[in-house]
Amino acid sequence: MITDLVRENIKRLLPYTCARDLYSKGILLDANENSLGSSVGEFESLTLDLNLNRYPDPHQNDLKELIGSHLSIKKENLFFGVGSDELIDLLIRIFCEPRLDTVIIAEPTYGMYKVACDINNVATKEVRLNDNFDVNINNIEAAFDPTVKMIFLCSPNNPTGNLISKKSIVELAQKFNCAIVVDEAYIDFAEQGYSIISEIENYPNIIVIRTFSKAWGLAAIRLGYCIADPEVISYLFKIKAPYNINILTRSAVEKAIENVNRKNEFVSILISERERLSKAFKNIKGITDVYPSDANFILIRCKNAKAVQKELAERGVVVRDRSGQIMLQDCLRISVGTEPENNKLIEQLTIVLNKN
Repeated sequence: MITDLVRENIKRLLPYTCARDLYSKGILLDANENSLGSSVGEFESLTLDLNLNRYPDPHQNDLKELIGSHLSIKKENLFFGVGSDELIDLLIRIFCEPRLDTVIIAEPTYGMYKVACDINNVATKEVRLNDNFDVNINNIEAAFDPTVKMIFLCSPNNPTGNLISKKSIVELAQKFNCAIVVDEAYIDFAEQGYSIISEIENYPNIIVIRTFSKAWGLAAIRLGYCIADPEVISYLFKIKAPYNINILTRSAVEKAIENVNRKNEFVSILISERERLSKAFKNIKGITDVYPSDANFILIRCKNAKAVQKELAERGVVVRDRSGQIMLQDCLRISVGTEPENNKLIEQLTIVLNKN
């Protein structure tokens, strides 16, 4: 049988369950997308007079010049992937020997880190964050051994919404001989100055990954980027697929950069709506915890979260149940929507919780 030829770790694999696997209709506040739209504007504004018969630049020079200039980052420190997920996979393949090396994942966090390790047959060590969902250095030290080649951190963390202490990240980089991968997918929604990028020159084992999916509203084009020491970047180019970033994606990003004020306006609106939602949630009977957020979503704890999530979906408001994750029993993760969507959410959540 063909299944006899399949790797055993793939047979055992529990795949990542994304939000669109579960729901595709209604007010979608479950995937941390930018509910306001795309920074590109209308699709018709894309420049489609392109050489579609030619392969795109395999060295990503145009993207490195474009994004490097926008972020004031040297192009030698940049690499682009098909979303952050490709970057996660490539970094595991660079640093980890299958079945021999291990990866520390600070939980609760984004589920794709573990899935990517499982696909690559690399064992993981799940280490709890502290009660404030920040790094617990002692827990990581207790789990660390010579097999550990990477530590994954998400800042702001998904699904808890909080920033990871920069001081803790630097301490990890100083203390442990391994790659410290910091996922800054939601950093645009945090106050300026909280990114760890400035420490890469001091600590070449710090690697930052980001995405255009969130603040930029470009989830559909699948573009992530890595900011790292040039030596790490050279290894990423060594193992990537030759033409991983297509020319249509590149064109969309160029338009987005030209419309950076639109992106900044989106971020401002979403932060304002985030704060409004947080205040509203604190006044809804049945919500026991509203966690502080530096992202475009909010984590809450309420009674009967699974039942609440299901009934909300039946009422046309889709949020994400995170009860299955460590430390997150009865927790829902709610993306910030448009003002009308948020009003509907508050209304329906109040009704559902008052019934349960």
